[in-house]
Amino acid sequence: MTKQLRSFTVVPSLPERLEPLLEIANNLWWTWNPVAVDLFRRMDHDLWSSTSHNPVKMLGVIDQDRLRELETDDVFLAHMDRVSQALGRYLAMPTWAEKVHPEFGDNQVAYFSMEFGLHECLPIYSGGLGILAGDHFKSTSELGLPVVGVGLLYRQGFFHQYLTSDGWQQEVYPENDFYNMPVLPVRDPEGKRVRVELTIQGRRLLVQAWKAQVGRVPLYLLDTNLEENGPGERAITSQLYAPGLEMRVRQEIVLGIGGIRVLHALGVDPAVCHMNEGHSAFLGLERIRLLMEKTGLAFWEALEAVRAGSIFTTHTPVAAGIDLFPGDLIQTYLADFVKGLGVSVQDVIALGRQNPSDPNESLSMAVLALRLCGYRNGVSRLHGHVSRKMWAGVWPGIPTEEVPIGHVTNGVHVRSWLSDEMARLFDRYLGPQWVDEPLNRDIWERVRQIPDNELWRAVERLRGRLVGFVRRKLAEDMRRRGISGAELHAAEEVLDPEALTIGFARRFATYKRGTLLLRDPERLARILNDPERPVQIVFAGKAHPADQEGKRFIQEIVHAARRREFRKRVVFLEDYDINVARYLVQGADVWLNTPRRPLEACGTSGMKVPPNGGLHLSILDGWWDEAYDGTNGWAIGRGEEYTDPSAQDDVESHALYDLLEQQVVPLYYNRGDDGLPRGWLARMKASLEGLTPVYDTNRMVQEYAEAYYLPALHHWARLSQSDFKAARALSRWKERVRQAWGAVQIVEVLAEGAGQRKVGADFPVRARVQLNGLDPRDVQVEVYYGPLDPFGGLSDPKRRPMRYETSRDRGVQEFVGEIPCEKSGQYGYAVRVLPHHPNLVDPWDMGLVVWS
Repeated sequence: MTKQLRSFTVVPSLPERLEPLLEIANNLWWTWNPVAVDLFRRMDHDLWSSTSHNPVKMLGVIDQDRLRELETDDVFLAHMDRVSQALGRYLAMPTWAEKVHPEFGDNQVAYFSMEFGLHECLPIYSGGLGILAGDHFKSTSELGLPVVGVGLLYRQGFFHQYLTSDGWQQEVYPENDFYNMPVLPVRDPEGKRVRVELTIQGRRLLVQAWKAQVGRVPLYLLDTNLEENGPGERAITSQLYAPGLEMRVRQEIVLGIGGIRVLHALGVDPAVCHMNEGHSAFLGLERIRLLMEKTGLAFWEALEAVRAGSIFTTHTPVAAGIDLFPGDLIQTYLADFVKGLGVSVQDVIALGRQNPSDPNESLSMAVLALRLCGYRNGVSRLHGHVSRKMWAGVWPGIPTEEVPIGHVTNGVHVRSWLSDEMARLFDRYLGPQWVDEPLNRDIWERVRQIPDNELWRAVERLRGRLVGFVRRKLAEDMRRRGISGAELHAAEEVLDPEALTIGFARRFATYKRGTLLLRDPERLARILNDPERPVQIVFAGKAHPADQEGKRFIQEIVHAARRREFRKRVVFLEDYDINVARYLVQGADVWLNTPRRPLEACGTSGMKVPPNGGLHLSILDGWWDEAYDGTNGWAIGRGEEYTDPSAQDDVESHALYDLLEQQVVPLYYNRGDDGLPRGWLARMKASLEGLTPVYDTNRMVQEYAEAYYLPALHHWARLSQSDFKAARALSRWKERVRQAWGAVQIVEVLAEGAGQRKVGADFPVRARVQLNGLDPRDVQVEVYYGPLDPFGGLSDPKRRPMRYETSRDRGVQEFVGEIPCEKSGQYGYAVRVLPHHPNLVDPWDMGLVVWS
């Protein structure tokens, strides 16, 4: 006989005087406020550590006698009241968005991400994408943007890593206990759990929501582990990036479609939706369905409105990193849903193909997002260029540099990664404005006022703390594996608190080349073991469970660390997470980054180091390609790209050794009579001043707000007015243009006068265009011009609109324009015709162009 279990919930029991602790614990604002972290640590230091710095769990297990002690501890109570009042002030104070952009009004932006890395006590993240989403979300709170977040609440999250005796990565998936995490069940006004329903393969799927409060903004996390669901449905939110295409498509249906339905159930109707990667692209289809249901719009009419209010951020520089779902899989999982859209499943699949008419092409979630969103961006300047080249096939006939994908360079939420030591220095010499005015870059010029001796003492303490952490963690990991004796004693003596310390910690994907530094072990040994100028390296990171090559890289590092010449100088730390990262980015003198250019979309780990006094040493890829200026760190190479990976590894490993031997190590150990490395400190200050306020998510979110959220909001408002009259008209106009476009052609291009002009003159151009019944106002005719390169192409091309002049015989229209002759040289030009409408997001919206 099967047992039927009933459940009840046990919550922390706090004396009334200590009840503010629960409010503080359940708002992740505490994660970037050291005074709040100190409050919980003060309650029970050992318990704080053993609960993975989880205040909700700690409050549920702390000894009741200890609570009674704290209830009468005036010093503790004063500390608690200060934190509680600070949280209250933070939530009530006017924000940047309210003061600078009141036009947001009551409109909301919904930010969707497959993972969020907010803190180690909420392990629903795997790597850079999740950490970026967490930092992005914290900065939306800092700036006061009207944003809600949507993600999945994974029962097991991403794996914990441990190593075998041979250094091979193994994975374990501990269960998350949501009732002892800083998330709360979402309930309706009657106290009932908020649930929404989806239909997949003819079966009902229930989804419930939890809420994590992140400062001023709510994050809704979806969960399918309900008794009413079958085992397969309950498992959908079990693991982050669970293996298998069927599981992935179900997760992404829950995130996108289920996420919009949860917001709808909560009365949240976002004007703008921001997809952090393509995993959530199905949300666009659900928004279309809701609009059709509410307003009577047809699918293609609703698509125009949804596209106007949608943003897609791509983080992937290689096609292999994109989720692809075969058409039959989409037919299986979306057939029930598509019935309500008035189109076929094949129409939906075509939206996700680069070539919509190719029946053999799978649905790409990135392409679907590109087509459902009017605003698109990569995550660094270089990645924007890579993305335009990568997705040029979605806009055939358009020059790569004009593919409508921009860029917003990522940042980090500085206060989440900043050490207490550096924060105190900033308080002392930058003043409170560095916190109160998060977008004021001028404040950071005051870094120059920090005395060298105080700055150096701070980084020395941070390095010493990292060394202590590494020793403790290595010993704990060894004891867990049953190791004792001499090997355990040796682990407690690794590293030197005064030696130059290099950090390398990230996801162990092979393109990141975690073993590049080991390519010449003998040369590396000479660098590390110089008795006068010792160097040491701390590695950490996880390989994807299915990435055997990434695991081999980890094993190679572990084996190297056991060699006699490296035993005290090279360390690999197991189970890399936010807590480990915090020690590393705060304590490393140099942060090493060695990706194969241009495969690093951005690479935010290195951005966490400059605020803590570390320096970046990297290939010119991702953010470093635009951030490096010659004074704020070091660059490996000059931005070269290679076709032979082995040759690349040889060249760049030698360049890395040269940098260490000739620049990095000498600068660190070149001390004055007072023992200070003045040259090193000058470079450190240049890095602090120039990088910290720029590669910060506050700047990043401001850029999203002004360059993406507000334009999308205004565009949505235009199309949605008067029962979406403009969206209906735009859809009809597009259909008319498509019908006529096949016969649109440039009949003749005429250049008036001689083929030579003097600098400062204009070169007149006249074009005769057959518009096949379209009005001249339906098109934009342009001259596309620029200097000719050695291969007959245009370098640095520019565009210039031509003016409609007159109508000629048989429907031919004449346009005129000029090319400004600004510099001497040989120039080339062409004329082109594009669709034009005031409600298009950009000229390439329809992907149509006719060239002369």
